[in-house]
Amino acid sequence: MHYRQDGNGKLAHSAGEALLNQRSKGCGVTCRCQVHDGESLKASGSVGAFLFLVAFVGCCGACKENYCLMITFAIFLSLIMLVEVAAAIAGYEFRDKVRSEFNKDFRQQMKNYPKANETASILDKMQKDFKCCGAANYTDWEKIPTMASRVPDSCCVNITNNCGVHFVVKDIHTEGCVEKIAAWLRKNVLVVAAAALGIAFVEILGIVLACCLVKSIRSGYEVM
Repeated sequence: MHYRQDGNGKLAHSAGEALLNQRSKGCGVTCRCQVHDGESLKASGSVGAFLFLVAFVGCCGACKENYCLMITFAIFLSLIMLVEVAAAIAGYEFRDKVRSEFNKDFRQQMKNYPKANETASILDKMQKDFKCCGAANYTDWEKIPTMASRVPDSCCVNITNNCGVHFVVKDIHTEGCVEKIAAWLRKNVLVVAAAALGIAFVEILGIVLACCLVKSIRSGYEVM
């Protein structure tokens, strides 16, 4: 049984495609991030695959005007929004704990710096990009075995090979990375909030149009 695809169907289809594009881009960014934890990578991949599946179900349901698929799409999209809202609230409420955990994790990775190339490359990139050194300050590196009287070359103002060996304080960045990154997040919080609102708008639009299409399909069944 086939029904004519009306304006709601086209709009729901467009919303599904927009969500699919948003999620695909998000998954791409996630997959390109450098991670040191294999479990985090697996979790990111699983979440990305799930979101892609939800968006695909929405597109197929809109194209075929399938009642069950559109109901499924609307339910899952609503659940995703609830999870995102809960995560945002939890992130705000536990922001101090998040910073504390980041500081703890950063210091742990500093201990692994001399023996792990992947960890070293991640910390070097962070120190280079944020022009910082250590967790609280450059003296944190003195507590790391094999790092006495030196800091990573990424701490240097002008990076050259072995510039961190027997360094001079004026030639390196002395501020810690934890505070630098926290300051950067505070500065860019409006950009992050705007991006989150944009994604939320697409999701709400998808839910509303999916419900409109479901109502249209249901009316078609009642007529038949």
